[in-house]
Amino acid sequence: MPEIQPDIRRQIGIGLLIFLAILIVQIVAERLMGRVWICTCGEIKLFESLVHSPGNSQHLSDWYTPSHIIHGFLFYGLGWLLFRKRSIGLRLGFATLIEAAWEILENSPIIIERYRAATIAFDYVGDSILNSTMDTVFMALGFLAAWRLPIWLTIALALIAEIVTGILIRDNLTLNVIMLVYPVDAIKVWQGGV
Repeated sequence: MPEIQPDIRRQIGIGLLIFLAILIVQIVAERLMGRVWICTCGEIKLFESLVHSPGNSQHLSDWYTPSHIIHGFLFYGLGWLLFRKRSIGLRLGFATLIEAAWEILENSPIIIERYRAATIAFDYVGDSILNSTMDTVFMALGFLAAWRLPIWLTIALALIAEIVTGILIRDNLTLNVIMLVYPVDAIKVWQGGV
């Protein structure tokens, strides 16, 4: 892997400052919305392995973490298409703005209720602030990985993540988007294991 030039390091530094500023706004907004800091169980886990549990979307990571990494891959591509001549730091800021906006929207009553009605997430209560913050961090890691990795490897990693989570938990980013936007009864039945 080639060495990162000083100018690029400066751009990354600016991007990380923008990232932190947006992340703080996200955290404050979610707290003002009444989101809990950590799981109401009182624990902080590195990984919550149970999808249909009160701990899902409450800890540092879960089965939906790969989706947020893929967000980073996608937002890197979008930033490259729209702002190719801009610095990598500003493109990271752009990606963070999109992710933070989604995290705030995802934890609003209207989207929480939509998940409950349209998907198999009947008991979904939204993310803890810790989980939502980590979702944004994982997006940034995915963005930076896409910046440094060959495009074929980024695409391969996204496909592997989608296939593995689809097989293991019957859900992934693609299915999540489909079920949120245009629910399909056959998918809902399959996800429920019926």
